[in-house]
Amino acid sequence: MPAQPEPTDRAEAQKLIEAVNEALADQNATFYRDDTPLPVVGTAAPVSQPGRPPMSQRATDASALMLSGGVATALVGGTASLVMVASGSADPVVCAIVVGAPTALVLALGRLVGRVKDTVEAAPPTNHYHYNGDVHQDQRSITTTTRGVIANTRNQTR
Repeated sequence: MPAQPEPTDRAEAQKLIEAVNEALADQNATFYRDDTPLPVVGTAAPVSQPGRPPMSQRATDASALMLSGGVATALVGGTASLVMVASGSADPVVCAIVVGAPTALVLALGRLVGRVKDTVEAAPPTNHYHYNGDVHQDQRSITTTTRGVIANTRNQTR
């Protein structure tokens, strides 16, 4: 029958296990947390910087386009207002005609361009081939299948 371990042997074994675990924990550290406070740069409150805020190039281009369109609309509207006031014909009907006519013209031109584009795209091109002598038409079709991690292409002729 084997001898039972003494309580002092158990305490020594426990100390040895703790020492090994502590040594392994130091070797396998996967993170480090630095709890020191960050240095203060200054006491001033944040101030917004002059100019446009940082944006992508596409957003900047779209913003510039919208600003330009707004300026152009203001110029056209202001010119139309001055012409109507100077002529003394600034009643609601004249305003509707002056403002609505360019809009209707642009919408009509846009629809016309869309229909012409659809007509041009819908007409398939016709190909005329002229041959002299005997003509042989090959009716075979080739089916290709590519499968696998390393591509293996098999062509089947029918």
